Amino acid sequence: MGQILSIPYHLVSHTSTYYQGFFYYLCGKGRTGPYEPQETATSFLPRHPSDSPATILFKQHARVRLFALVSNFYLYNRPHYRKGSYREDLVDNLRNVAIPGTGIPLSWMASSRWLALPYLLTVYPVVSGIAAGHYACTTSWDSTGVSFGKRFTDEYARRLLAPDDWFSYWRLNCEIVALHSLFNQKDTQADYDMENKWTFLKEGMERGVPVSPILQTPALVVKHRNEEGGMGIYFYKNATEGGDWILQERIENSEWVQSLLPPGAPLSTFRVITCSKLYALNQDSDGQVVPNRSDCVKALSCVFRAGRKGAATDHDSILFDVDVKTGLIRRGTTNANWYQLGAPAIVSCPWRSRASRDYQTHPDGEGIAVSGNYIPDMEGMLHLVEQAHYDMCPNVPFAGWDVVLSADPNLPVCLLEVNLSCNFFRGSFDLKYYLDFIESSLVKLQAQRLTMDAAS
Repeated sequence: MGQILSIPYHLVSHTSTYYQGFFYYLCGKGRTGPYEPQETATSFLPRHPSDSPATILFKQHARVRLFALVSNFYLYNRPHYRKGSYREDLVDNLRNVAIPGTGIPLSWMASSRWLALPYLLTVYPVVSGIAAGHYACTTSWDSTGVSFGKRFTDEYARRLLAPDDWFSYWRLNCEIVALHSLFNQKDTQADYDMENKWTFLKEGMERGVPVSPILQTPALVVKHRNEEGGMGIYFYKNATEGGDWILQERIENSEWVQSLLPPGAPLSTFRVITCSKLYALNQDSDGQVVPNRSDCVKALSCVFRAGRKGAATDHDSILFDVDVKTGLIRRGTTNANWYQLGAPAIVSCPWRSRASRDYQTHPDGEGIAVSGNYIPDMEGMLHLVEQAHYDMCPNVPFAGWDVVLSADPNLPVCLLEVNLSCNFFRGSFDLKYYLDFIESSLVKLQAQRLTMDAAS
């Protein structure tokens, strides 16, 4: 009974922490002074001697999250590496994403800072409370060993201050990359150009990185077999000749990958996220760092995107987490409930994905066991993406690589493309390493922002 009565106190406390942190980084000391990590006694949410390791990690996560969240307002009308402005990129990327069960594209909220600000100050805490209540009501003491009141308040704090869903991690990565590209545009533009699919393939071929092969024909003509009179005919000029189209043969899954999929499944890739500490490392007097890949680049996560039967690409897939240390494929899940838009989603869309890590077999076939298998030569796959990050875009903090295990014996492993504003696709990773990496970057990014402020 006492824990039930304490719920309002904890809700008010967590909400107060959210507002304090929000305004601390929006217009307080966190905006006008250096970024202070958890080791600093004067930082926001400083570490206390009595804090448990879990509490220390939570505070670090909340601090990073709030700084990056508020940075959206600073970035909003400033240039973005792949768009005219950060706002344009934000709206484009959120136009097909909605908080599950609402059906409302998040691009509406992002379309104006004057919509985003009241949303984050009023709607977001309410949504966090609803999500926490749903979690507390759909779990039990038997499954968690935690009382209803504590499940509710702990989940509220997590959703509001340190959310661990794929969407929040994706946006956090995007915010860090946007800040980095803005402050370092002159020195890193060539690195960020790698997100252009043609630049990536061309540079990869020149640097000996195994990328998906392209056709060397100048152009292709595609005709409909039954239309006449000049209709149903299309001409595609190859990018190799200055055209807009990258012409490639279709790549087929390797026999091993195909054994994990139903007939009619698309090319199914492995999304590997790497991070580069080159930016955050201390430089010598000449501005150069020791050129050692193992000191700079690390693979954080891997997810097998097992495409659905009849799908054109693996964007429609089951997301199977992979242990980056062993190559073991773990259970699978989805994030499809975040992409349901319109009024029907209010009724039909589940608030949470199917029970986390619930898939062990592919749902589109009988007895297709996916979990429990090991990726062949996982070490080689990680070496490939880490080396590619170091060779092609070492100054970019995060890179998401689409890795193919193909049926071509001459190119059994290759890279389709790289995504620099990338998401983990619900893959697991070392949260402490990730947050330490971000905080070390934020120290330098905030220093650069203050320098830019002083110069303007």
